[in-house]
Amino acid sequence: MATSRDAGANHQRLIDAASKLFFRDGINATGIAAVAEAAGMSKMTLYAHFASKDELIVAFLDKRNERWEAAVQQTLAASESPAQKLLGLFDLHRQWLREGGLRGCPYVNSAAEFPDRNHPVRLAVERHKTGVKQHLLDLAVMAGLKRPDVLVRRLFLLLEGAFLTGALENDDSVFLLAKDLAAELIEAAQPTA
Repeated sequence: MATSRDAGANHQRLIDAASKLFFRDGINATGIAAVAEAAGMSKMTLYAHFASKDELIVAFLDKRNERWEAAVQQTLAASESPAQKLLGLFDLHRQWLREGGLRGCPYVNSAAEFPDRNHPVRLAVERHKTGVKQHLLDLAVMAGLKRPDVLVRRLFLLLEGAFLTGALENDDSVFLLAKDLAAELIEAAQPTA
């Protein structure tokens, strides 16, 4: 008889297998049978955990977001000033691009495969991206920076652009340039005495 611990472990194995395949091959190119096989389970077992492929995709994105949020908290704890915390997010994005094999952002990749903005996958992508922007805004406000809403849009564009360019050029060092530009934007947004 399977225990709830076994069910939880199987659930996580399915998400882990899906994560590797979705990230490597793309979501639409990855079938449910391939995910089940990679997890060492049957399709029937997969469907006992996830009612549909869409539900599995959302679980993959949400689980990745949980890991991301934990990494953000660790990054923020490593710096004292809000401005340094903002720049630390550029280092974290670079690290995640590198760890993902320079394949780009799984959220952007997922959004590209699901153009309907009301699709559950797109909504999961939007939740993540909104969270990134909220971290930037919270830090900009804590730092007392001028026009934090405008600054956040600029910093977010730098992060997204560096992630995309790093993947396209197979070079994570673009984050160094993005971080330098972010530092200039942050400096320019400092309140005047």
